[in-house]
Amino acid sequence: MKSISSFSVRDVTLSAMVAALYAVLAFAFAPVSFGPVQFRVSEALALLPFCLPQTAPGLFVGCFISNVMGGYGPVDIIFGSAATYAAARATAKMPNVWLAALPPVVINALVVGCYISLLSSTPMVFSVFYIGAGQAAVCFCLGVPLVFALKHSGLVK
Repeated sequence: MKSISSFSVRDVTLSAMVAALYAVLAFAFAPVSFGPVQFRVSEALALLPFCLPQTAPGLFVGCFISNVMGGYGPVDIIFGSAATYAAARATAKMPNVWLAALPPVVINALVVGCYISLLSSTPMVFSVFYIGAGQAAVCFCLGVPLVFALKHSGLVK
């Protein structure tokens, strides 16, 4: 990943657009974006770092903004956003799009699933499963096709 000083205006603009789109999608689908069972449509964008690594900060900011309004408070704001950023960095290093979908699923299932279990009194095994299943559905059913569409369009390599 580039250092902050080496980001171009295009990189910063792209990252800002991803942050805004992430937040808008999370709020547009709010009934299924927050809670012990999540189907956060905005997480389809979590695969963007596979072909556009400079979008990782935008995913972090978008998730941060979403979690500020999400209802789980500081724990979700800090750890949820950090999990999304860690997943984005790992996604950027994957060799193919199918493997690129795994870091957001695994990292968010474990990190978010664990603290949501504690905050919602949902048994941890169920919380980890529900978060992981929602992430898997979004990343594989929406995120992978998004990456293929972007590559097919010629917008990314």
